[in-house]
Amino acid sequence: MQGVGNDPVYTHSRCFDPFPFPELTDDLRTHLRALGEELDAHRKRQQAAHPKLTLTQMYNVLEKLRAGENIEGKDREIYDQGLIGILKDLHDQINATVAEAYDWPVDLSDEDILFRLVALNKERAEEEARGHIRWLRPDYQNPEGRQTAKGAQAELDVGPAAKVEKAPWPKTLPDQIAAVREALTEMGEATPDQIARRFLRARTTSVQPLLDSLAALGQAEKVEEGRYAA
Repeated sequence: MQGVGNDPVYTHSRCFDPFPFPELTDDLRTHLRALGEELDAHRKRQQAAHPKLTLTQMYNVLEKLRAGENIEGKDREIYDQGLIGILKDLHDQINATVAEAYDWPVDLSDEDILFRLVALNKERAEEEARGHIRWLRPDYQNPEGRQTAKGAQAELDVGPAAKVEKAPWPKTLPDQIAAVREALTEMGEATPDQIARRFLRARTTSVQPLLDSLAALGQAEKVEEGRYAA
């Protein structure tokens, strides 16, 4: 289980879009960020001191160390140059902190971790289907996991200083459907035009059939006056 030093960066991929990240407390987030920065600084410092030292070499020796193999010859030189014992300790601290964030034992096998992530992903998907959104891709996320009641508009700051930042309209049909569903969940109730205006280059004529599809699947409800509810 490899953690990261900074907050997760959500890239558009099948791996990160549905990945069930842990819910971090402020203390855990700060601690993970500090560990990640320390790890990054350590690797850069050792590579600067030994220009021919590569990350591949360092991590190959780290894997041998974890496997209990003897570190000798060229590997011993890499071990000394990269201070691989410190590298291992930093990763062990990150792994332990990530396990704490998930509230899992720290000594789980890779297979156990995978099973737990799959189960957690299913649980999060069921929550999302009920309208409880924890956090999504940054372009249209709801980080506080708020639910908006049917028939109620999401609260928006419409003061003079407010500036609504539109998300880009996804290119693929599955992502367009997900984007429309997420927008409708946040808004509670909306017209196709209102949802289209939340995205750059989205057309009402493109959003309408997606809402109809969601309604047919039971993931949205068509109400009066051309409006849809989550």
